[in-house]
This record gives sequence, structure tokens and C-alpha cells, in this order.
Amino acid sequence: MAEKRWPLTDNAQYAILRFAKYKGPEIGRIEAHNERTKEKYASNPDIDLSRSKYNFHIIEPTDKYRKMSEALIKRYNCPKVRSDSVRIVETLITASPEFFEGKNEKEIRAFFQHAVNFLKEELGEDRLISTVVHMDEKTPHMHVSFVPITKDGRLSAKDIIGNRRSLTAWQDRYWQHMVSKYPELERGESASKTGREHIPPRVFKQAANLNKQAKAILELLSEINAFNAKKTAAELEAMLKKFFPELGKFLTKTKKYDQAIRSLKAENADLKQDLKEAADGETKRRLAEAQLKSDYIDLERTLRKIPSEIVFRYSGKTTEQERSD
Repeated sequence: MAEKRWPLTDNAQYAILRFAKYKGPEIGRIEAHNERTKEKYASNPDIDLSRSKYNFHIIEPTDKYRKMSEALIKRYNCPKVRSDSVRIVETLITASPEFFEGKNEKEIRAFFQHAVNFLKEELGEDRLISTVVHMDEKTPHMHVSFVPITKDGRLSAKDIIGNRRSLTAWQDRYWQHMVSKYPELERGESASKTGREHIPPRVFKQAANLNKQAKAILELLSEINAFNAKKTAAELEAMLKKFFPELGKFLTKTKKYDQAIRSLKAENADLKQDLKEAADGETKRRLAEAQLKSDYIDLERTLRKIPSEIVFRYSGKTTEQERSD
């Protein structure tokens, strides 16, 4: 009998576009991450340095990010530049993991080149200082670093990225550009529709708690032997009777967040930075949120290891049924 799986999300393929603003010391840290200049990446275990040789640039930086941004600001003679102005905006470009399945390097490069062409048209080619594709993590993705200089020569990340309505327009234009070549891609919905920016933190905290319970169950299962079977079985029974009702309620509660959480799979690894290195409150908030989201994704992996006969016995249904109820 085939093992039952625990899909927490759907199988749609989404075009993903995200922005983040940087200033001061943060710029050096994101450059080190993007350009892979560190020797070790303890804060991001998803990086496989043996595969870093497959990473590639579409636009390669000619100098340090901060130095390049200052040179461009000077060239445009941008007025009213403050010491705390955003110097670099980073755009994360990727798609749902399923989109990349079966694609070779040439096809992957063509996808990201098409996305870069969109940003050149939107921003101006000279504003782009680095576009690097990471192939050494679970899902191919591209970091585009650009200097937020407006068409009339002002340094203003706010004017370029805009408010929520502007971000929705960005998503519309990006999807229209990408779908012209990749019609299988669906548009990533705006935060106002998905609740992307408003997924309650308690949802992810519940995922972390459930994940701990699931791992404890797996540990008990691995320890059962002829000498402790009776005692361990009783302990396991109690844990399972508590775990599955809580899991069922959690899955029902998170139905409306499926698409928002799914997009995190493709980008979450790049949000895992060391909280001790975060320079400001907004960065710390984003990174703390990323860790909570990571716990949600980890729960899915853990659930897949629980034997299907136990799932059926204690939940009375498969997760596919849970999600459709």
C-alpha cells in the first residue's frame, strides 16, 4: 500500500517577486550572502557549498555593493540624500519548486534572464548592480540588487516600491511579463488578498509546537523494543490521542493561508539570517517571522515520516481528506 503523504498546500505554480530594503551595515551582510563570500553559512543550513559552483550571474557586480551605490548616487547628483537613506533594494525572484522540476541549466537561466529583462525596463539597466542566481539551495532563486534612483534622479525606495496598491501593480506587471513566455505560471496574489503579511504569529507558533510533538512521537516509535514495548506503547498512545485532534484543528484553521504559506517554501531559506547580525527593528521582525515560518515548513517534513497506519488509526482520515473537508 502506498504511503499517505501530508500535503499542507496546493500544487499550483506561482511567479514570486519580493522586495527588501537595506541601508548601512546590512548592505555588506546581504552582499556576503548573495555573492557567497563567506566560508561557512551556519545560519542557513540549506546552503550546499558543494553546489555553489553552479551559481551564476546575469549581471555581475564590478565592485562592493555600497561603493557601487554611492558612485551611482553621485553620478545622478541625487538631492537630499540622508545618511539613513535606503541605498540598496533587493528583489527576490523565483517560482514554486514544482516549476523548476525537470528543467536544465539552460532553461533555468532563460527564466531568470526573462525576469531581469522586466526589471531593466521597470528600473533602468544601470540601476541594477547584481543579479545572481543561487543553485546551491533547495529551489533556484535570484537576488537582484539595485540602487533605488527614480527616473527624475532622486534616491527614493519609497517612490519606486510604493505602498500596497503599488506593490499589487508591480505583481500585475511582473506576472504579465513572465506569463507571456511561461503560461503555466499563476500570479502571486497581493498581501491584501492572501493575508500574506497578516498571517497571525500564533499560527506559526502552533506549527512549532506541533512539530515538537511529532518529533517526540517519531523518537518514541524508534525506541520501541521487546523490553519496553508495553510502557512505551502506553506513552505513545497518550501522545497520539492528544496530537492528532490538535493537528486536525490546526489544518482547518490554516486553510485560508495555503497560498501564502506555499510561496514561503521558495523564499524562506533566504530569510534565515542570524538575528544577532540584524541591524534594525524591521530586519529583526522579518527574520524572527522567517524562523516561525520555517517551523511550519518543518512540520510538513516531520509529518511525512509518521507511518500511514498510525495516521489512519488516530486521525480516522488521510490529510488529503482533512484539507478538503
